[in-house]
Amino acid sequence: MKRDQLEKRIVIVGGGVAGLEIATALGRSRAHRRCGPSVMLIDRDSAHVWKPMLHTIAAGTRDISQQQTPYAAQARDAGFEYQPGEMCGLDRSRREILIAALHAPYGRLLVPARRLAYDILIMSVGSEANDFGTPGVRDHCFKIDSRLQADAFNHEVRIRMLQCLAQDEDLSIAIVGGGATGVELAAELVQLTQIAAAYGAKSLASRIDISLIESGPRLLAAFPTDISAATQQKLAALGIRILTSTKVTAATEDGFTLGDGGRLSASLKVWAAGVKAPEFLSNMDGLETTRGNQLAVLPSLQTTRDANVYAIGDCASLTLPGAQRPLPPTAQVAHQQAQHLIQYLPSAGLRGYRVPDFLYRDFGSLVSLADYDAYGSLGKFGLFKGATIHGRLAQLSHAMLYRQHQARLYGFWRGGLVWFVDRLNTRLRAPIRLD
Repeated sequence: MKRDQLEKRIVIVGGGVAGLEIATALGRSRAHRRCGPSVMLIDRDSAHVWKPMLHTIAAGTRDISQQQTPYAAQARDAGFEYQPGEMCGLDRSRREILIAALHAPYGRLLVPARRLAYDILIMSVGSEANDFGTPGVRDHCFKIDSRLQADAFNHEVRIRMLQCLAQDEDLSIAIVGGGATGVELAAELVQLTQIAAAYGAKSLASRIDISLIESGPRLLAAFPTDISAATQQKLAALGIRILTSTKVTAATEDGFTLGDGGRLSASLKVWAAGVKAPEFLSNMDGLETTRGNQLAVLPSLQTTRDANVYAIGDCASLTLPGAQRPLPPTAQVAHQQAQHLIQYLPSAGLRGYRVPDFLYRDFGSLVSLADYDAYGSLGKFGLFKGATIHGRLAQLSHAMLYRQHQARLYGFWRGGLVWFVDRLNTRLRAPIRLD
């Protein structure tokens, strides 16, 4: 028997920018009206971190404990249900998702594998770096696609820095990928070493060598050429070695093998190149996927083969009418798609009507080089469309994107209080992680 509309269940898989914003908004709506569909969020992690901030967590220039939002606490405050777990399959005929067994780090079974029913399923599992099958990457490189990965890299960085000082050795760090993640991480690592000098590690800056490798002809290929050039010049001035038009063919324990046969030595290696959706999406009970494992969706954000399954953000591939390429995997796209479903899913999707087509507005892109500089493109809308900005204005704009995300999660007043506490902590606590 089909459940009444008020008893329908919306299941959201993935608590990133889009998934958590939808769960929060729909959960609050249900709590406020005391009716409506139940909302469940599923994520394999226990807390959310705004993905554009992961590079600061990885470098240790932001405290992870201050910047994360525990899902259980957010679920309680916003009125949705949170369940820990990792989705591993889909049964569309029964409208059920398959959740893998949950084990403790030492192997003990905590929660057995289970099935969860849905009426509307929203896939928002994000993306990860794509190693393109390059030999050695999985064994020898760090990635910073998630909160846990960023924290693991930071833990290793601090260990290596301590060894560097105690054993009178040099530390070389190589980052593959000249997109926003790689560029921003490189700048944050420079800031980390400079701040560490104030805490007694005076020789650290001269002992750390940072390299940034990009296969294309320039950094930040998605940005205007003037921003790419200015960014490369700034990074070079900070002492970062930049290799463009350089392909990595293999990763080894002590460095990278390059396409021209040369080698680049590196003690720590980070892979931040390429984008693909999680592997399990390629086998989703017949749903259409791309070569990068993204779920193909219609302009309504419904998957092409199942109107009850939606996909948004980095894990979705949507080519809008008149466009030549799919929308880019950015937080801006994920946020706009989330707001679209928040607006139309209750009034249309849950009533059996087709959700109106999604319209994307390109408001530009921003890249922050730690406290040294920032650059931005103002996109294709507004009075100053197509213009570029840099300096304090760009840094403020970058910070405001994060504060707006916090306001959507916590509400205006509580979000403002979180901002105030964050600013207060910058005055009271160490600017880098020292524990």
